[in-house]
Amino acid sequence: MRLDHISIYTEDLERLKDFYLKYFAVKSNEKYHNVSTGLQTYFLYFEDGARLELMQRPGLLKKDRSLTETGFCHLSFGVENRQMVDELTELLVKDGYLLKSHPRITGDGYYESCILDPDGNEVEIIA
Repeated sequence: MRLDHISIYTEDLERLKDFYLKYFAVKSNEKYHNVSTGLQTYFLYFEDGARLELMQRPGLLKKDRSLTETGFCHLSFGVENRQMVDELTELLVKDGYLLKSHPRITGDGYYESCILDPDGNEVEIIA
């Protein structure tokens, strides 16, 4: 068994797609648009076969982004080494994305940083 994909609703589909395309080495399919429901989606493909589905539709409600709520917490992307964690983190911060935590060694042994994507989703970069 394998995890096939994770989906994220967004208010700005193109902005979120462009973010992941630019920084996380993904490829995108053509946009799907269901005219009757207004649903629009992109699937983003990673080299290892994992996929991230970005979705937008009319009538989405804003979600409270409290750190203590249950459910989805973060996405985590692995890179080859610590230098790549540092470089990608530095680039994202330089480009104006919010840094949640500087690169560090965590209690479970990862070298990681955490930034927020354009929608405020937590994104870990780990080695």
